[in-house]
Amino acid sequence: MTITMPPGRDGRRDPAALAGHEDHPPRMGFFTDTSVCIGCKACEVACKEWNLIPQDGLNFLGTSYDNTGELGANSWRHVAFIEQSRPVEVPGETGFDLAGSAAAAWEQGGGATLTGDAGGAPPARDGMRWLMSSDVCKHCTDAACLDVCPTGSLVRTELGTVVVQEDICNGCGYCVPACPFGVLDQRKPDGRVWKCTLCYDRTRNGLEPACAQACPTDSIQYGPLDELHERADARLARLHEQGAGEARLYGRDEGDGVGGFGAFFLLLDDPEVYGLPPDPVVTTRDLKGMWLAAAKAGAALAAVAVAAVLGGRR
Repeated sequence: MTITMPPGRDGRRDPAALAGHEDHPPRMGFFTDTSVCIGCKACEVACKEWNLIPQDGLNFLGTSYDNTGELGANSWRHVAFIEQSRPVEVPGETGFDLAGSAAAAWEQGGGATLTGDAGGAPPARDGMRWLMSSDVCKHCTDAACLDVCPTGSLVRTELGTVVVQEDICNGCGYCVPACPFGVLDQRKPDGRVWKCTLCYDRTRNGLEPACAQACPTDSIQYGPLDELHERADARLARLHEQGAGEARLYGRDEGDGVGGFGAFFLLLDDPEVYGLPPDPVVTTRDLKGMWLAAAKAGAALAAVAVAAVLGGRR
């Protein structure tokens, strides 16, 4: 089911207004710049501590140094470690290009910098690079989980974020397969759904989310979504100028299948490399058409039945 949202102050679609928040603050969100993520998992720890989330991720998966594995009811933030065997650019005997190996080198106040020899592109050598990314609920503009929730447990806040009210959740689990990113998960043994709230108890009081506050490199940035879009556009342009041609923004485009994310990303490779769908689509997009088709089929069957009964009486 596709819903046309009213425009916001800048002409963009306004999910908070659609949810009934007439006089609301600007839409808030996350911009996660994976080029400066160092994989410290401070965001995971801060999220667990603030939200009192049970421990998990203590099992040895044997696939990488990331033992959390994926987002879940007990992992609202998940730092992925992706190891890639590929040529690594080394710009000199004393320099090392972090953006070509794991994450971009961080400059105070200026973000990451790709370095290279003055005479041209740095030489490529055989090696391995790390890609690290702190994944989280996307707080979609078109959120299928909101469409399918029968109790109103999932709500859109005045900040434009999507929050689960655990005291209302009945554990039906409809939202779990509805999410195109596999974010929502039921906690055992109570069966209720839990996910990132974008620290609604903090943000509604003007505080920064715990994960963003704990991030030592500002890989996770919180603020008005419009400002984050501008910041991300400038960051992407800078990386392209420095030679990181594979860098791209994921979830920035309002024209994608979920209307854009409230928590979007700068990636250094294809989304699939990070375990993200390349072209996410809100799973309730065709719901209206499906119901209409079912209604037409039912009407046709009823007409055939009536015709058969009337014909039999003759």
